[in-house]
Amino acid sequence: MYQDYKNVELVKPAGLELKDRLVGVQRVTKVTKGGRAFGFSAIVVVGDENGVVGQGLGKSKDVASAIAKSIEDAKKNLVRIPIYKGSIPHEQKGKYGGARVLLIPAATGTGVIAGGAIRAVLEAVGVHDVLSKNQGSSNPHNVVKATFDALLQLRSAQTVAKQRGITLDKVFKG
Repeated sequence: MYQDYKNVELVKPAGLELKDRLVGVQRVTKVTKGGRAFGFSAIVVVGDENGVVGQGLGKSKDVASAIAKSIEDAKKNLVRIPIYKGSIPHEQKGKYGGARVLLIPAATGTGVIAGGAIRAVLEAVGVHDVLSKNQGSSNPHNVVKATFDALLQLRSAQTVAKQRGITLDKVFKG
């Protein structure tokens, strides 16, 4: 799932106190010759509110087991996201399907200015001050994945210095 990204640090769920947030539950219908078969798909975001987050999708005939499956799936996809002073290190755009997400770092005390699906992801990561804009599709599945796309592209100043082979001071002084 995260093969396309550089510097992605996968995290094991053992020893972490993870909190799960339900982003959405959709009722899906399969039409068969015997009529309609109803099922549910749930998307969940789990995180320790300290830079570790994962998202999962679960499908089942009833809501409770769909949510349980999505939580298990989310725990298998945990990644570490760089956080700087309760916000994100820099502005970043993310895209998935028809959904586009823009994340902008904000000053301390601003809060999380974000709509439903983006808010769930950012709160699970542990970001306290950020501005965001959702453009295009508002489908929660695609918005969550677009937000993850943006978060996985974030790089801390230490990472940038290491990639360029220079000191941390030179990153800021140019």
